[in-house]
Amino acid sequence: MTFEEIGLKSEVLKSLKELGFEAPTPIQEQAIPYLLGEHSDFVGLAQTGTGKTAAFGLPLITKIDNHATVPQGLVICPTRELCLQIAKDLETYAKYLKINIVAVYGGTDIRRQMTEIKKGVAIVVATPGRLMDLIQRKAISLASVEYVVLDEADEMLNMGFKEDIDSILESTPEHKNVWLFSATMPNEVARIAKTYMENPFEVSIGHKNQSNENIDHIYYMVKEKDRYAAVKRLIDFNPQIYGLIFCRTRQETGAVAEKLAKEGYSAEPLHGDLSQAMRDRVMDRFRSKDLQILVATDVAARGLDIDNITHVINYNLPDDIENYTHRSGRTARAGKKGESLVLINTREGGKIRAIEKQMRTTFTQGSVPNAEEICEIQLMKLINKVIKTDVREKEIQKFMPTVMAEFEDLSKEEVIKHFVSAEFNRFIEYYERAGDLNAQNSKDDRGSDDRSNRRERKSDGIESGKTRFFVSIGSRDGLNPGGLLRHICDATGLNSSNIGRIDIMPSFSFFEADDQYATDMVNQVNGTNYEGHDVSIEVTKVKSGGGSGHRGGGGGRKDGGGFGGKFQGNRDGGQRSEGGGQRREGGFRSEGSGQRREGGFRKEGGARSEGGFRKEGGARSEGGFRKEGGARSEGGFRKEGGARSEGGFKKEGGSRSEGGFKKEGTSQRREGGFKKEGGSGSSDRSSSFGKPFKKKL
Repeated sequence: MTFEEIGLKSEVLKSLKELGFEAPTPIQEQAIPYLLGEHSDFVGLAQTGTGKTAAFGLPLITKIDNHATVPQGLVICPTRELCLQIAKDLETYAKYLKINIVAVYGGTDIRRQMTEIKKGVAIVVATPGRLMDLIQRKAISLASVEYVVLDEADEMLNMGFKEDIDSILESTPEHKNVWLFSATMPNEVARIAKTYMENPFEVSIGHKNQSNENIDHIYYMVKEKDRYAAVKRLIDFNPQIYGLIFCRTRQETGAVAEKLAKEGYSAEPLHGDLSQAMRDRVMDRFRSKDLQILVATDVAARGLDIDNITHVINYNLPDDIENYTHRSGRTARAGKKGESLVLINTREGGKIRAIEKQMRTTFTQGSVPNAEEICEIQLMKLINKVIKTDVREKEIQKFMPTVMAEFEDLSKEEVIKHFVSAEFNRFIEYYERAGDLNAQNSKDDRGSDDRSNRRERKSDGIESGKTRFFVSIGSRDGLNPGGLLRHICDATGLNSSNIGRIDIMPSFSFFEADDQYATDMVNQVNGTNYEGHDVSIEVTKVKSGGGSGHRGGGGGRKDGGGFGGKFQGNRDGGQRSEGGGQRREGGFRSEGSGQRREGGFRKEGGARSEGGFRKEGGARSEGGFRKEGGARSEGGFRKEGGARSEGGFKKEGGSRSEGGFKKEGTSQRREGGFKKEGGSGSSDRSSSFGKPFKKKL
């Protein structure tokens, strides 16, 4: 089928001929004839880069009244960049038709856009937020709209535009046609189709959520601390790369881009903290290829419509599989080939399999290039550049006698060696001590860290030759063991072999490092920033003969010096006993004058719990198993006198404890770890002694 056979206006065909359009793409071939001939709703499912703009744009400009001065067509898209691109494409298609097309988007003067609309407009291309602003100001009326196009509908919903889209569609006439285009079909997109469309005709190019077949998906398994080094090697191994690097957070995006720029790579960040002017400058440089690599967050890169991107590098996998579809869809556009490269650690193999299943695609495991492979690639790049360099004979001729005189004592081979080395030595020097960055998955696929068996440690103290440090942030701040290790190494210049055990708690953390670096560690890590959170560390001490297995990572703490002003008593439901008095903090209660809690443990009457073990009346709990009067609890299940507690629910003689609330008879009740007594007692057992998240590195 050709465009002439589809039934487009002659003026449109003339524009397409000038653009070099020869034959419609699959989505265009199925969508355009239907949209031209039927007055009905439409759903088109296809990956980005398959020609969706022309699929709805060509029918739209063909059916619109050329002389309309109020909006008859409305195109809604997720981002400013895509809005401008669609408007530009529509203007190109309508080059020989008198159709007024206006793009409205945030980040620019709304008054100018209001003036353009007031002059008269037939088609409005808009981002949801700015369009809602115009509607609320009564600067635009959608009462005459006949065709509404929702482009990249899944991305708009992912960006939180659900309410805006609902409001906009409710502002349009009921008799309108809705044309919805999307790369994936999540539940929210299906909801829009069901709510605002009537028996839509659906076209799906490939399966729903299926990846573009022209994309090669390759994953590389690396240690967490080696992500950045692996990215550099992938860039060096692909010297002609024109690509995107996706990171999860704005902070990580900025950090990766800054490091690359400092090391001489042509890279800049694109994230939400940039002003509109800076964003425009970065995008203009990237589109013109003055910029080779764009480091971006998922939100910032929504709707990017740029051809010829060769590689998409996933610095981290996104949390949402559908976001991977959008990331990878930035390459292999318009029928070209492309590569989507993914860095994963040893625990993330399952995520790859989940993406394969949902996207109906297959990943291949790649090997991070070694030093020899990279040096060979870069050497040949240099040689090809020299060979292809234009020689300006006239300008250089007067300098040649002096140059030849300088080289007269060197052979041709020696001249070439010296010349190549002058440019190439930096790669040789950088990679001469480079090791293998490829990590091996663990047998149980949980990736228990590659250093878990590297060293032995005492069960009751810090590893010999190590100092233990307290860190002021934890998992609630987005910290994980690999992230802390990478942050420490980046701040100090040390490598992972100098770092020992890492324990991550919700609001603070601990790690161990070689004694010799203790002072440097405090000086260089204090005051740094981890993903928007200020980091401070302090040296901490624990007794080698006692304490819990994680030495201070939970419950209360007695250190002599403590954590100073940064950690006073309790940050995570823990408690602290000071002096010989009694204190109740974070849900723990001290009762009676003879009782005292120490480091999260309790002494009652003569019974004492030590090192995580508790003795009461001859009963002892060991390693999480507790015996009381012959009863034994195993794996979290406890039996006492025939009663059994399962999954945290405990029954004792008809009484039941649920989620920390305990009922015994009718007189006692525990609430949130505190105790109400109506005359009878209950053993003071707190649920706050949870094991912290531990990982040996």
